[in-house]
Amino acid sequence: MAPRATKSNAAKQKPKEEQREDTLQAVVLADSYERRFTPFTLERPRCLLPLANTPLIEYTLEFLANAGVEDIFIYCGAHTEQVEQYINSSKWKLSTSPFHTLTLLKSTATSVGDAMRDLDNRDLITGDFLLVSGDVVSNLALEPALTKHRSRREKDKNAIMTMVLREAGVEHRTKSRGRRPVFIIDPKKERCLHYEEMTRRPAGGRYVNIEPELLSTYGEIDVREDLIDCYVDICTPDVLGLWSDNFDYQSVRKSFLFGVLKDYELNGKTIHTYIVREQYAARVKNLRAYDAVSKDIISRWTYPLCPDSNLVRDQTYRLARGKAYFEDGVVLARGSMVKRRSVVGKNTSIGEGSTVGDSVLGRQCHIGNNVTIEGSYIWDDAVIGDGSVIKQAVIANEAVIGRNCIIEPGALISYRVRIADNTTVPGDSRLTTAILLNTDMSTQSDLNLVGKGGEGYGYTSDSDTESNNSIDSSHLIYLHPSATSSASSISTLHSDDDSGPVYARDNSRRESFVSDQSDESTAQNRDFQLEATASILDGLSKDDSPDVIHLELLSQRLSANANDHMMRSALVSAFMKRISNMMVGGAAATEAVKAVFGKYGDLLAKMGIADKGKEDKVDQVDFLGLVEKECKGRAKGESLLLFVAKECYVLDVVEAEGVEQWWVAGVGQDEGVRRLVKDFVEWLRNAESESESEEESEEDDEEDE
Repeated sequence: MAPRATKSNAAKQKPKEEQREDTLQAVVLADSYERRFTPFTLERPRCLLPLANTPLIEYTLEFLANAGVEDIFIYCGAHTEQVEQYINSSKWKLSTSPFHTLTLLKSTATSVGDAMRDLDNRDLITGDFLLVSGDVVSNLALEPALTKHRSRREKDKNAIMTMVLREAGVEHRTKSRGRRPVFIIDPKKERCLHYEEMTRRPAGGRYVNIEPELLSTYGEIDVREDLIDCYVDICTPDVLGLWSDNFDYQSVRKSFLFGVLKDYELNGKTIHTYIVREQYAARVKNLRAYDAVSKDIISRWTYPLCPDSNLVRDQTYRLARGKAYFEDGVVLARGSMVKRRSVVGKNTSIGEGSTVGDSVLGRQCHIGNNVTIEGSYIWDDAVIGDGSVIKQAVIANEAVIGRNCIIEPGALISYRVRIADNTTVPGDSRLTTAILLNTDMSTQSDLNLVGKGGEGYGYTSDSDTESNNSIDSSHLIYLHPSATSSASSISTLHSDDDSGPVYARDNSRRESFVSDQSDESTAQNRDFQLEATASILDGLSKDDSPDVIHLELLSQRLSANANDHMMRSALVSAFMKRISNMMVGGAAATEAVKAVFGKYGDLLAKMGIADKGKEDKVDQVDFLGLVEKECKGRAKGESLLLFVAKECYVLDVVEAEGVEQWWVAGVGQDEGVRRLVKDFVEWLRNAESESESEEESEEDDEEDE
């Protein structure tokens, strides 16, 4: 007879489902096994490259800490010793770290598939785990996705993975013009039925190949091209088994996801989706995305992951006017100017007459006199000589740019490269001083590129030729709506699988298939909308007084010459985002609405609604229409619209006539999110009728007298 299990043994024999609830693990792929950040990654691991002057992996680890992860496994590839040295000296190894364990895994893997099979052999995963790329920047709340995954897993053991996806428009600026991921989803079960990367056909059209069985088996399917995939997956241990059983699986989406879905009849495993419509999510998978996400961080779309949060222990950033951030010890000479949306690191000096705008300067940089820097990234210890002009370029640590140089848009200048005086560096240049093994490349300085007395040579690789022949190949520069430059992207590295930042929400499936207008006025309006919304939301999150927010908003309105509709749109967007954030934090919808509108509702009267007492309530109708649009697709959107309409009526932000005119304007359309407001409108009508009847009765009494 077997001995009776002791209490401790019984505890150890808890079901795996309970263990899974107890400890959440995460696997971070610190190496992407790609060359999209060369020449910088020839000498430095991609996960340690600075993003707004903070190592990229810090954003990923902050995201996992906020998600409640306890055990972290970081898979290293190139430059493992640098990653190990950084992690061991970081705050994540202190006793105050939120992680119970943080383990670096060294491997000779050359692909994600090799890493997953190696992980399976190590037998480290004990339950559900997160699989994320080491270049994720996100403030998403993962708890709802985890809860949904666990609930589904309890009912169906074959539900092995949940992909967290972010909703965005199909013509979103960050989407690839070549290959685009398409997810075929069963909306009832949120199950992914088919995955394909749609390419531009020679004839100019696009299409996906859907098996006829899918159309006949499922009464309804969603074809989603409007989703941005940040490679955040909630997995069960069965996922690792599938990687090990199929050695031809090399990438997460193109081979693993596609293969598992294709072989459903054989393995019976299902993969599901969790689509997020709020908050921020992006993957810095190429230099184009690097540019965009940097600007989003500076514009505070990633809050609280912003420079002034000082994610690294010795950082001292403070926020200044115009979304500019300065660390201690910055020296600005007379006549120098740091424009909006810039970051300047510790002990950096900027000489007389120099201007810096929409740029990031690292620590201990020396910027000479009369220098112009626009839309660029200058890393630590770089030196820029007098009179030089740098636009939409990346200049790495310890690089030296001589006097009166011109660095054209798109140039990538790696570590310790020296550019001689009076030299123009073409925009398609990638310069390095790294010594490459097993190549036929010459390491002699190319004087045609760096000038006489300069150091560095052009970097090329086999992947460049493939990229230039690819359907995505384009030297167009990415233009972020917040950028002041009209030039295109800093990226000259062409990727066949772009995805990027998410900062705009479009809940209309129909509207998401319409291209954005690109005229100058539309870009300016979008610029104001992004900046004003971020500024208001920041003030709401900090609980600033309405007067402080009003003053900042008034300044932005004057500088952008914004009209009333633009003001209303920014206010509504910020208010609704703040309400949603409060709800995620546990507040009830009605409490969140009252808290925001109760304290800040007067801003609408001051900045956007000026038609009280008038017969036509144009402003109020527009305001309620904007609220309605914001509520579409949100969790509890119907209730939110009702609560906002009621609260605004009680606070006299809108009048009964304004509500009536807004309601009538939408009559005949699908009620959708308006459904719950119908009774409130009827109540207002009845109250208005009773008021008119009482007035008529009083008039009749006066006549009788």
